[in-house]
Amino acid sequence: MSNCFTQACAAALLAFALFASSTAPGAAEGVKPASASGVIATKSAYDLQETVDRLKKDIAAKGITFFQEIDQASLAAKSGIELKPSILLIFGNPPLGTQFITANPQAGLDWPVRMLVYRDEAGTVWVAYTDFGWIARRHGVTSRDAQFHMASEVAASIASSVGPR
Repeated sequence: MSNCFTQACAAALLAFALFASSTAPGAAEGVKPASASGVIATKSAYDLQETVDRLKKDIAAKGITFFQEIDQASLAAKSGIELKPSILLIFGNPPLGTQFITANPQAGLDWPVRMLVYRDEAGTVWVAYTDFGWIARRHGVTSRDAQFHMASEVAASIASSVGPR
């Protein structure tokens, strides 16, 4: 029964993600494709704090569990190190994320999901996260393609919620 529940949750999340991503205006504008390190970066249309607030609101609206917000610049300052604004958001959907870990326990290194909101040298605010296809390849997971696709769609939808208008 637990497996049926997990599959039902995953299917519902996939349907929502596909709907959300197909209706997100300008989803591809201001997006840097995954780099060799697997990082996807999306330019935000908002300042740093509003970007964080909007991302958290979108995460909550999608029914995704929000775990933690880490102000990396504040932590650096406490160590006497100057760092441009940088906030790490940690969130996830346990019924989906744990499927990756059951395929390869080391995939737990990349779960839950992390999105980094930071300001670059030019003052532009970015949202960066790891490409889920890259994560699948990193951990040699070939048996969860639909789940990795779903996670990719959801992350792109969340990031696009702060993209250029």
